Amino acid sequence: MSVTVPRGFRAAGVAAGLKSSGAADVALVINDGPDAGVAGVFTANRVKAAPVLWSQQVVHGGVVRAVVLNSGGANACTGPAGFQDTHATAEHTAAAITAANARLIVGAGEVAVCSTGLIGERLPMDKLLPGVREAVRGLSRDGGPAAAEAIMTTDTRPKTTVAQGTGWTVGGMAKGAGMLAPAMATMLCVLTTDAVAGPDALDAALRAATRITFDRIDSDGCMSTNDTVLLLASGASGIEPTAEELTAAVTAACHDLAQQLLADAEGATKEVAIEVVGAASEDDAVEVGRTVARNNLVKTALFGNDPNWGRILAAVGTTAAVFEPDGVDVAVNGIWVCRGGAAAEDRAKVDLTGRGVTVRIDLHAGTDAATIWTNDLSHAYVHENSAYST
Repeated sequence: MSVTVPRGFRAAGVAAGLKSSGAADVALVINDGPDAGVAGVFTANRVKAAPVLWSQQVVHGGVVRAVVLNSGGANACTGPAGFQDTHATAEHTAAAITAANARLIVGAGEVAVCSTGLIGERLPMDKLLPGVREAVRGLSRDGGPAAAEAIMTTDTRPKTTVAQGTGWTVGGMAKGAGMLAPAMATMLCVLTTDAVAGPDALDAALRAATRITFDRIDSDGCMSTNDTVLLLASGASGIEPTAEELTAAVTAACHDLAQQLLADAEGATKEVAIEVVGAASEDDAVEVGRTVARNNLVKTALFGNDPNWGRILAAVGTTAAVFEPDGVDVAVNGIWVCRGGAAAEDRAKVDLTGRGVTVRIDLHAGTDAATIWTNDLSHAYVHENSAYST
């Protein structure tokens, strides 16, 4: 269950001293080939961290041999000096990999860089660069779990996954436990595959997968500056899957990781699926689902085990979706508490004592549907995010 399950990949995770706790904070994933195709999707936030700006350029080149990641600092809102730090990290990583393996000559333009942590502070390069060298020395086929631990911030556990194709595999790791909103999350994700696939095929598969997985988790409505999802292909299996097969496996891996992110969201006591059906369009369904998912009155009601369907209906009414107010039905955990925009079954029948909650909204306006996944809003979430930087 890691990025090194597919053939052709090695990884490492080390402690470089970026975190005051002394925990692992630098990860490295390397593609030994024979291919080195890549695709990536990044945050839609206009305020983008330096490693995002760098990695967007690298991915545009279509070849990535290594991804270096750090926790303990986002390197966001750090100006030109922060971008120079990212460039230096890529150069240092490329030189260290090349020096350690004469058969694999890597340039800085083939190294993607990812960072996560507190926004607004420069990275301690005197610690990061030695950490990179240590990670290069520690690269192994068994290094996936250590790499997944090294990218954690407020996560309570590492997130890894594997999806099997026929003779080929997709592996992955991710981090993220807050700022989970559209255009992904405060998350870093590296996916690997030993399938034979070029940049265009990888890009199509990754965008199709993220559109219905990472882009539809919305824990707290906050969009990060550092969101990055990368998909690397080594071609080591020698098997070229169809577009449909590749997309299905990448989607399965992304869905699994997205649900792990949601389950580990900061302070959450509920994982909530907002299922919108009977919509006039998929966009309408997504808009309604996301609006309900972001509504603090709905989220606090769920935290209090209160099936307050009136708050749900009120949230639906703030959207531009096509529907008639007296034609909307709402069910909470299978109990249709609202029919035709009015009270229906006794809300006391709704059991909200477990972590899993399903809210189903039928707009009766068409045949399209979408699901948005979110969490409740708890005291613990407020506490953790009020004290994050201190």
